[in-house]
Order: sequence, then C-alpha cells, then structure tokens
Amino acid sequence: MRIDVLSLFPNMFQATMGESIVGKAQENGFLDIKVTDFRDYTTDKHNHVDDAPFGGGAGMLLQPQPIFDAMDAIDKEIEGKYPKGRVILMDPAGRRFDQHYAMELAQEEHLTFICGHYEGYDERIRELVTDEASLGDYVLTGGELAAMVMIDATVRFVPGVLGNMASPMGDSFSNGLLEHPQYTRPADFRGMKVPEVLTSGNHQKIKEWRMRESLRRTLERRPDLLETAKLTREQEIMLQDLKLEQDPDLPD
Repeated sequence: MRIDVLSLFPNMFQATMGESIVGKAQENGFLDIKVTDFRDYTTDKHNHVDDAPFGGGAGMLLQPQPIFDAMDAIDKEIEGKYPKGRVILMDPAGRRFDQHYAMELAQEEHLTFICGHYEGYDERIRELVTDEASLGDYVLTGGELAAMVMIDATVRFVPGVLGNMASPMGDSFSNGLLEHPQYTRPADFRGMKVPEVLTSGNHQKIKEWRMRESLRRTLERRPDLLETAKLTREQEIMLQDLKLEQDPDLPD
C-alpha cells in the first residue's frame, strides 16, 4: 500500500510513522508512506499557504493552489505504479472514523490524507477528495494527529503487516463487540488467578468462554454497540442470560 500525506508539518510523522508496526511494515516493503509539505508548492513569494476568507470572518483559510499543485505532483509520481485511490480530507465535520472504516480503507492500494491547519479550507479543495473524515466531535490544532491515528489503525489490516491476519480481526470493534479479557503467564499472580477454562485445553469451552466474556464486557461498558452488532443465535441466547444475571427481574 502507498500512503501520501499532505501536511505543513511533515516532521511530525517521522517518529510516529517510523516506529513499531508501521515502521516495520515500511522496512518489509508492505507499506510506502510519503509526506509532502505542500508549502513547497506555493507560488506566493512569502511562502504563504493561507489567506483571509472572502466576506470577512475570524481565522485564515488554506488556499487551493498549493494543495492542488501538490496533488498534481503526487498523481504524476504514482502514474503507472498505483491507482489514484481515495483522498481523505481531515475535517471535524467528516465521517466518524471507526474500526470498520479502517478495514474499508485497508482494501485500497493508495490513500492520500490532506491535513488542514488554521481555521479551515477553501471550499474548492473539497473537489479533490473522496472522503472527509473525523476522529470525533472535537477540534484539533491540525489534521496531522488524526491522520496518524487513521493510518495506524488502517495498516493493521494490510496483509503481511501483522503477519497473522487473525490478530486484527479479533480486535475490539472488528466484530461489533469489545474484545474478551486475555491472560498470560503466570497463571497465579499475587492471588489473581487465570480462569481455569483457559488452561483446560478444551478449545470449544475456551471459544464459548471468550464469546460470553466479549458479550459481558460489551454489555457492561458499551451497551450501545449491541444495538447494531450482528449477533448469532448462540450469542443472542448468551446475551439474554447475561442480562438476566444483571437483572433477574427481566422477562425471559
């Protein structure tokens, strides 16, 4: 996968995108990340990339010219190597990013993230994009941190990045539920013992326990997720049992 990022602060990506899983994915050839400082494409003699909005108002807006020219340069560079792919504008008003969105983006061969700054964008910049994305209902100083979060979450689903594709598919939210509790050695730590079922060697019982505890954790911590989760008949029965444990007065 090729990922391009347009940012006024490319150095922000060096440490985060060069370490851990993302860094190894680049070393192993599964991922190619390039960050472009679109200030390099301004034609303004003072290197300005922003200006006051027409009609007045607070703050400054990013001008279209540097971003359009930077995108033209990227398109020329990847021609014949990668498809244009999806272009994602980081914007608080955009689609809320979640695990399913990450899985969706991971199917692409090429992604481009445009990181804003200042008060906002000249509206014409939106003509370049396929997606507008947000981490949540709050405003960051710039789009860099949000883009890094999206990239980190997305590349986990790129084949080869984690080695075992079962790992990301078992993460919280991948199946609509929170992940079950997990344990490692020692089996008894300061009197806190690992549930016996996990050391029993009975894989069917372990599978059932994990499913039940995943449902229990979701019910206790994020019951809103259960409103849209696609549960099997077995999971629905387990969930009803768990609800009865919480409130024995509920109707069966």
